[in-house]
Amino acid sequence: MTKRNIIITGTSRGIGYELVALFTHAGHNVLALSRNEIPVSGLGISNCTCFPCDITDSKDVKKVGVFLKEQWNHVDVLINNSGYLVNKPFSKLKMEDFQQSYEVNVFGAAALTQVVLPFMKKDGHVVNISSIGGVQGSLKFPGLAAYSSSKGAIITLTELLAEEYKETGPAFNVLALGAVQTEMLEEAFPGYKAPLSAEEMAQYIMDFSLNGNKYYNGKILEVSSSTP
Repeated sequence: MTKRNIIITGTSRGIGYELVALFTHAGHNVLALSRNEIPVSGLGISNCTCFPCDITDSKDVKKVGVFLKEQWNHVDVLINNSGYLVNKPFSKLKMEDFQQSYEVNVFGAAALTQVVLPFMKKDGHVVNISSIGGVQGSLKFPGLAAYSSSKGAIITLTELLAEEYKETGPAFNVLALGAVQTEMLEEAFPGYKAPLSAEEMAQYIMDFSLNGNKYYNGKILEVSSSTP
């Protein structure tokens, strides 16, 4: 097995937390980023580095560049997994709700990607985590105007970056996830039971991030058992 350098955001819980466990157990080096680093730091994993990083804060994002320059020199995989979900009727949404959704789901991911790209080679892979609700023609749910529209934006950004970097790499792909049983989902939809656990989805994302760039670039993969 070739040891890879992996960056994952949103690692304090849910899918991101499970991704850290899977990648480190497989022997890869992981940089785990979240505003709260305590859950991951408590694992005491030797091949995992974690420090508090708010991807909406430019000072925190710059710290990632400093770490990469001093410690790693190159990155194989970046998984932009951080997400902000708000469930409110459109009439109740405040502009702050839209702003927070886009800052985390779009602007933060873009800022981190800009910092990491100089450390990635042609065979690198940037995986953006979106939602099936952000895909044109998919089933839409009331209350998710801010969340799903921001997830649609990260899909389009992924396609644009894949085109812009198609000659030099890395590859850019986006996974549009269906419902996954996470704390974030429970907070937004109390009592709802999703068909997949965070660990199950994390396994799929890990496999795709390590191998998907051999087959895809600039693609939207809908990871959902629902129709449409």
